Amino acid sequence: MNKPYFLTLLIVLLPLVTLFAEDGSQLWLRYQRVAPAVSQQRTIVTKSTDETAKLAVQELADYWVGQDVELKLDAQQKQLKDGFHIQGDSKRITVIAQQPIGLLYGAYRLLQWQQTGKNTADKIELTEIPSFDIRMLNHWDNLDRTVERGYAGHSLWLWDELPHQLSPRYEQYARANASVGINAVVLNNVNASPQILTPSYIHKVKALADLFRRYGIKVYLSANFSSPIVLGGLPDSDPLRPEVQGWWAAKVTEIYAQIPDFGGFLIKANSEGQPGPQDYGRSHAEGANMLADAVKPFGGMIMWRAFVYNPTSEDRAKQAYTEFEPLDGQFRDNVIVQIKNGAIDFQPREPFHPLFGAMKQSNQMVEFQITQEYLGFSNHLVYLAPLFKETLDADTYAHGPVSTVAKMTDGTFRPGFKTAIAGVANIGEDANWTGHHFAQANWYAYGRLAWNHQLSSEDIAEEWIRLSFTNEEAFVAPVKDLMLASRETAVNYMMPLGLHHIFAFDHHYGPEPWGDVAGGRPDWMPWYYHNADVNGVGFDRTASGSNAVAQYHEPVQQQYSDPKTCPETLLLWFHHLPWLHKTQNGNTLWDELCFRYDGGVQEAEAFENTWDQLEKYVDTERFAEVQAKLKIQAQDAVWWKDAVLLYFQTFSNLPIPSSVEKPVHQLEDLQKIKLDLKHHN
Repeated sequence: MNKPYFLTLLIVLLPLVTLFAEDGSQLWLRYQRVAPAVSQQRTIVTKSTDETAKLAVQELADYWVGQDVELKLDAQQKQLKDGFHIQGDSKRITVIAQQPIGLLYGAYRLLQWQQTGKNTADKIELTEIPSFDIRMLNHWDNLDRTVERGYAGHSLWLWDELPHQLSPRYEQYARANASVGINAVVLNNVNASPQILTPSYIHKVKALADLFRRYGIKVYLSANFSSPIVLGGLPDSDPLRPEVQGWWAAKVTEIYAQIPDFGGFLIKANSEGQPGPQDYGRSHAEGANMLADAVKPFGGMIMWRAFVYNPTSEDRAKQAYTEFEPLDGQFRDNVIVQIKNGAIDFQPREPFHPLFGAMKQSNQMVEFQITQEYLGFSNHLVYLAPLFKETLDADTYAHGPVSTVAKMTDGTFRPGFKTAIAGVANIGEDANWTGHHFAQANWYAYGRLAWNHQLSSEDIAEEWIRLSFTNEEAFVAPVKDLMLASRETAVNYMMPLGLHHIFAFDHHYGPEPWGDVAGGRPDWMPWYYHNADVNGVGFDRTASGSNAVAQYHEPVQQQYSDPKTCPETLLLWFHHLPWLHKTQNGNTLWDELCFRYDGGVQEAEAFENTWDQLEKYVDTERFAEVQAKLKIQAQDAVWWKDAVLLYFQTFSNLPIPSSVEKPVHQLEDLQKIKLDLKHHN
C-alpha cells in the first residue's frame, strides 16, 4: 500500500557528484555526512528508548540535511503494521510508526528522497504499509562458504570466526536490507547440511541474529529433513513418529532459548535427492505440519518449497501442481508454501506457476531468483524488475478477474494470515556485493517490490540509478532505458518466443541446445524442452500434448491452448509448431527466431555504445568494470545466437534471412566448448 499526497514539492539542490573512484561497496547508500554547521541548525528527536528507534535517529543525524524531524511511536496505529506515516512541511517533519522498525524505514525513505533530489516538501503526507509481512532473502550459502549459484565470491558468513568475531560487512548488509524493507534472511542453502542445527552453529547464528535485530531482520534457517537421523541418532525421520516429533520439539526449544525471535525453517524436501516425508509414505503437508507444530508455541513459521524435481514420466512443468494441489487446505496456518515464479526453474521467461491459482486454501508465497543462474551470471546486465512484475501482475483468474499472483499471495483473498515473498540472494564477499555493479539493482528492486508490489519497474530503476550513480538527467535517462530493455534483450539472444532451458548442462552459463549427458534424465536435457525436429520446434503442452494448460483457470487455459491467442513470448512454451508457421507479423517461425536472436545481439552491442558515451558521469573504477562486463555480454550474445540458430538449422533446413548477420562461428566448433564452472555452484 502506498498513498502519497504531495501538495508542493521543493527540490533541494544537492552537491554535484565528485567522480572519485568507487568500488560499489556503498551500494545505493552513498550518503554524505552532514557538516557540523548543518547539524546545529536542525534537530532529530524521538522519545522512544528502543534501539531501533535510536538507530533511526542516528541515521538522520548523520545524513539528513533538511528540516527538523521527530520520530514518533503510536501504539494505536495498528493498521500501519511495520510501515510508517510521514507528514510535515518545510520546517518540520514527523515520522509516525506503530513499531520501532517503522521509524527506521521512514528514516530511510527520507534519505532516499534527499539523495534523489526531492527530499522535502512545503507540505507532505505519505503513508506506506508493506505489501507482505515477511520480506525474505534466501541465501544458498554452504557451511564451507561456497555459494550455490552465487557469482559474487564466497559467502559473507565467516563461520570459522563466528560467534567471537563479527565482520563489519554484517552490519552493512543488515543496513542495506533495512533500507529497502527486507526483514527476514535464510542464512544457509536449501540443500541444507544438518550441521547448521548443532549447538556450535546455533551459537554462531545467534551472533548474527543479535546484530540483525536492530535492523528489524529475523533469521531463518534451511533445515535438512533427515536431521533427526544424522544428529539425533534416530532410525528414521518419519514425521508421524512421536520420537521424531519429540526430537524436533527439543531442537526448536534449544534454538529459541538462544534466539527468541528466530523466524523458523525453510525446507526443501523430496526434491533433487533431498530427504523428505515421502521417504516414509507421508505427504508434504504431514512433513510441514510436524515442523509447524514444533515452532508454533514460539511464533515460528515454516516455508515449505513446492520445487519438487524428481524423475517423472510426466511433463516436468506439471509436477509441482500434481503433488501439491491435492494437499490444498491441509497445511497448518503457520506453513507457507513457497512456489517458484514459474513451473520449471527460474527461466529467463516462464508463464506464472499454475499453483498460484490452484491453492486457494493455503498460504503461498512467490520465490524469485535474484542471482542470475540462467541470465549470464554476474557477467550480463539484466535488470530483473520487469521479470518480477510480469509474475506479480499475472492474472490467475482463481477468484475471477484481477486475481493476480500478487493478490493471491499478499493476503487479499486470505486476510488474517501471515504473508511472505522470497528472493534467492545474489550477494557474496565481492567488494561490490553482487559481482556486477548493475546486479545491485536486482537486490534493490526485489526489496522495493517486496515492500510495495505496485511500484513500477521504471520508477524503481530511476530510484536506483539516482541513488547509486548521479541525478544528472543526461545519465539517468539513457541508463534507465538500457535497464528497462535489458531483460527482453537477454530473452531475445538466449531463448525467444517461449524457448526455455536450452543451457549448458549443470552450470547453465552458455547455450547447448544439442546437449545430452550419458545416463542423464531426460528432463535434464535441452532437447527435452525444445523438441526440435524436421517438423518444427517447441513443447506441446496443449490437450494434444502434455495438457499442462489444464492446470490453469479459464480464460488463461484457452488463451494458452490456441497458438493464435497464446502470447508470442510464450508460444514455444505451449506449442510445437512447424518451422513455416506464420507468426503474428507474417514472418515464418524460422525467420522470426532469426530476427529475435539477431535483434538481441544488436541490442547487447548497443548497450556497450550507450555506456561508452556516459564516461564523464561515472567514476573511473565503476565505468571500466561495467564496460568490461558489457563487452562480455555482447560477445556471449553472438555465441548464443550462432549456437542456437546453427543447431536448429540442421532441422529446419532453411536459410538465415539475408538481413540477419551471418554466424561467425562453426557449429562443430561451438559443440566442442566445455566450460568448467563448478566453482560457481
